Amino acid sequence: DGDLKFPLESVKKLKELMDGNTHINPRMMVPMATYSPCQEKHLPEEFRPVCKREDAPMIFRRLSLAVEDDLCEICANAACAGCF
Repeated sequence: DGDLKFPLESVKKLKELMDGNTHINPRMMVPMATYSPCQEKHLPEEFRPVCKREDAPMIFRRLSLAVEDDLCEICANAACAGCF
């Protein structure tokens, strides 16, 4: 994401955390654009510096989108090309 780089496995773990904590109760659902997993005790360490940034929720959202289930892992990365 921009000049930030994270291991794919860590980004997948981030997505699991984000998906698991936004669907708890529909009335208490937090909009994904404002949700930040920084309070999660299982957040991979490489994401801790992101938590200090004002744009952390958007960074986490973009990373989560990069590993959506319906995208091939190679083409989900903007730096890669050739799947289509």
